[in-house]
Amino acid sequence: MSEPRGTYLTFPEGRLHVHVAGDPGAPPVVLLSGAGVDNAMLSWRRLIPVLAADHFVLAPDWPKQGKSRPWQGRATHERMLRCVTDVLDHFGLGSAALVGLSQGGAFALATAIEHPERVDRLVALAPAGILSFPPVVHQLLWLTAKLPLLHRTLPGVMLRTRRQVAAFARRALFAGPVPDFDEIVDEIVEEVRAGGAGSSDWQNDSIGPFRMRVDLRPRLHEITCPVLLIQGDKDVGVRPDRTRAAAALIPGARFELLEGVGHWSNRQCPEKVNALIAEFLSVDGADHSG
Repeated sequence: MSEPRGTYLTFPEGRLHVHVAGDPGAPPVVLLSGAGVDNAMLSWRRLIPVLAADHFVLAPDWPKQGKSRPWQGRATHERMLRCVTDVLDHFGLGSAALVGLSQGGAFALATAIEHPERVDRLVALAPAGILSFPPVVHQLLWLTAKLPLLHRTLPGVMLRTRRQVAAFARRALFAGPVPDFDEIVDEIVEEVRAGGAGSSDWQNDSIGPFRMRVDLRPRLHEITCPVLLIQGDKDVGVRPDRTRAAAALIPGARFELLEGVGHWSNRQCPEKVNALIAEFLSVDGADHSG
């Protein structure tokens, strides 16, 4: 399997790296990965070649992930949201389909809310940005987000060895057999060594002292493009009932629940997830020029 080509977008904070595959004249799709120890290739290695057969595929590494290092300053919600439109603008795209996992799912939804004219279709896998927590749990999460010892130092210690990374992946990301588990662990180890194992700026900033600062649910009804939400029923990070409830708030949204699957459904059962996404995106391409 050949690697996609890459390009950089230069900004005052740093360079945003974008993996590029497929024909620039084909319908465009932007793939948005998760937070923490994720990056574009970790999330989308199995999906990129499938979509590149008939799409123009763009997969950015979020700031401070993958090849988007170094990056100065905090990657806030506003800055991360702008990364999506920056990618569209750089490639001269008026609109595109968006596919996002977890943190990336939140930004796919947020882009469809804030810039509806730029999103043709949307797939969100176990999206963030739709969660809330009981008071005591919320305050503990807020405290964790505020203290670097808890959100950066301790995760680094807990994911110091390959064995620890493998145990974390089995516990937090998957809920059953994974076809290329050892390869995924190697990729996570490489990401941890490059950037640490802490939570992202966005994850930390999205939690206020008393409520979530980022909660997209009150505005999900504003989304007008076709939407597919994919959720593993064994996900320990995003509960299936939260994603099902979010789907009910989006007019006409389709909800797919995958049995025996954890948070990283696109890597646990890539053939099934890739087929769902490819089928959903297989619509006649319109004019996507700016």
